Amino acid sequence: MFTHVLKTASNLLAVSALLLAVATNATAAEQSAVSEATPAVNQPQSASPRATVGAYYFGGWAGSSQRWQDDSAWTSLDPPTHLTKRIVEDFPEREPIWGWRDNSLEIMERQIDLAADHGIAFFAFCWYWNKDREKIDQDPKHMGLQLFLKAKNSHRLKFCLLVANHAGYLFEDADDWRQAANGWLPYFKHPQHVTVDGKPLLIIFNPRNSDPDAFAQIQATARQAGLAGVAIAGCGGGEAKLGFTHTTHYNIVPGYAAGSEARKYAELIQAHQSAWRGRQDQPYLPTLSVGWDKRPWEGDRGLGQKPGWYFPDRTPEQFAAALESAIEWMDRHPEQTTTERLLLLYAWNEFGEGGYLAPTKGDPEGAYLQAIKRVLFD
Repeated sequence: MFTHVLKTASNLLAVSALLLAVATNATAAEQSAVSEATPAVNQPQSASPRATVGAYYFGGWAGSSQRWQDDSAWTSLDPPTHLTKRIVEDFPEREPIWGWRDNSLEIMERQIDLAADHGIAFFAFCWYWNKDREKIDQDPKHMGLQLFLKAKNSHRLKFCLLVANHAGYLFEDADDWRQAANGWLPYFKHPQHVTVDGKPLLIIFNPRNSDPDAFAQIQATARQAGLAGVAIAGCGGGEAKLGFTHTTHYNIVPGYAAGSEARKYAELIQAHQSAWRGRQDQPYLPTLSVGWDKRPWEGDRGLGQKPGWYFPDRTPEQFAAALESAIEWMDRHPEQTTTERLLLLYAWNEFGEGGYLAPTKGDPEGAYLQAIKRVLFD
């Protein structure tokens, strides 16, 4: 990190010196001396990161909440779809520094810069199926992806899709997958899409209702479009015979609905570490949780979810040590993971569930982002 800072400072000095030379009609010899004394302004500012880190992006901070419509004080807040009274009243420190809404191009561009400046290589956007294509296009949870593709600085990050194949958005048959794959093609062919072995990466949240015909449809659609195929990673499993080429996780949560109980963040880290294993024929993308505490979504003032364990003692230092351990695991087991050294973090903005990297009112300096940068570049 210190090398990166020094080189950046030197580059800025170089630009200032050259502008000053022009402004004062300095001689060619003087300008040459300045150039020799300072690095070129287009010199790389840092070494390559030790891993290709992505962060899951949840699109629940756009649209309009349909809860508590009879409460004028609540509706006056113009709450996005997944905002709850409990998070506003009991967890105000989780509010992002730009506010609860992220549905503007300016805020997306700000998020892209923040992520890229701290070593994050890509966002994995949550994507939701519907048989009605129009409803897919209008789903506010897809606004983050749409804004990302429009952002003038989107070249700074890559992206991929996490297919949220769960209750309310479940695929029913191979034809559903075929229709979805046709809709994904423009993303797969986008120059900023994440690839594994030259194939666009697709992450499936729930692999349990998949079948070989479904994924054969995806592969066939991709190849007909001129792609080499698709790298399909199953969260929490996914057998190769079903068509999964890789495995990974979204997150791993001990005691999800086991009753409200404070636990140690170290326990959450250990749950992830114990899952890091892959095979040469089916590599694993290691996942690490930045945190877990879904109390804002529990009970009547939340989303009605059942109480579960939460891990309130997380620190940037603990997270940095866990990230270091994930990189060391890839160092020791290159045959079990991808050659691109992909590593996924839960999450960029799961504020309701307590897994977030984005700067908030409780962390305005982005301490967890700084931890990533230290580990990847120090």
